[in-house]
Amino acid sequence: MPELPEVEVTRLSLVDRLRDAEISAVRLGKPLRWPLGCEPASLIGRRVLDISRRGKYLWFALGARADVAADAAGGLLLHLGMSGSLNLSEQFAAPGPWDHFDLVTSRGLLRLTDPRRFGAAVWSPSRDDGAAGKLLAGLGVEPFDAGFTAVLLHERLRGRRVAIKQALLAGDIVVGVGNIYASEALFLAGIDPRTPGGRISLARCVRLADAVRQVLSRAVALGGSTLRDFRDAHGMGGAFQHEARVYDREGQPCVACGEPVRRIVQGQRSTYFCPRCQRR
Repeated sequence: MPELPEVEVTRLSLVDRLRDAEISAVRLGKPLRWPLGCEPASLIGRRVLDISRRGKYLWFALGARADVAADAAGGLLLHLGMSGSLNLSEQFAAPGPWDHFDLVTSRGLLRLTDPRRFGAAVWSPSRDDGAAGKLLAGLGVEPFDAGFTAVLLHERLRGRRVAIKQALLAGDIVVGVGNIYASEALFLAGIDPRTPGGRISLARCVRLADAVRQVLSRAVALGGSTLRDFRDAHGMGGAFQHEARVYDREGQPCVACGEPVRRIVQGQRSTYFCPRCQRR
C-alpha cells in the first residue's frame, strides 16, 4: 500500500508540473472506493492552484471556473488505495482495464491507475469541509510537523494496551507510518514491536519519534518503496526497500548484531524485528 513517503514522492513529482494547469476533460472508469461527488463536467475549466498532502491523501486545490458566474473554488481529494499510482503524461494513450480516473489538462494527462480499486477521487468545497473534511478529521499529527514530539507521542500512548507497532499503524496518533516504516523505525529505536504502547517510556518515545522522522525522511529521499505496483508520476519506482534493515529480511543476520531477523504477524500484517537489539 502506498504510504506517506510514496504519496509525498507522488506529490513532489506532480506539483510543479501541474500548478496552473487547466482541466479540459474528465473521464471516469469503473467505480472507485467513493463516488466523485460532482458532475465531471463541472471540473472542466478549473485550474490547479496547488497540490498538498494530508496523511496518505493528496489535495488538489482547484480554482473557480472563470466562465461561470458566482462559481466557487474547491478541490479534489485523491487516495491511492492499496495499489494505486498517478501518472502524468503528454501521451494521451487509451485507458487500460485498471485506469479508473483521468484528468486531461493543459500540462498533460493525469491518470489514476489502481488494479484493486480501493483508491478514490472525491470533490469537496475545501480540504476542511464536505467529504474531504470528514475523511481527514480523524487523522493524527503529521510526522514532519513541529507538533509531533516525544511528549505528544508519550501522552497519546498512555493507557494503550495494543502493541506499539499497531498503535503506529492506526494513524490516529501520527499519520503515514505504514507497515514497512513502522518495522524500520522500531528497529532504529530499539523497541520490540510487541511492547504495549502504554509501556513505552518518555525516553523511548524520544528515540521513537526521532526514528520515525529519520526513516520517513530517508524513504522520501529514495523515492519511497516499490514492492509491487508503486510508481511516481514520472513512472519511477522507489528504492528504500533495498536499504531496509529488518523489513522482509526474515532469517537473515541483523545488520547490527548478526542475530537472525524474525518475522511475526500482527493485525494480519508482517512484522520484522531483531529479538536481540529490540527490547520490550
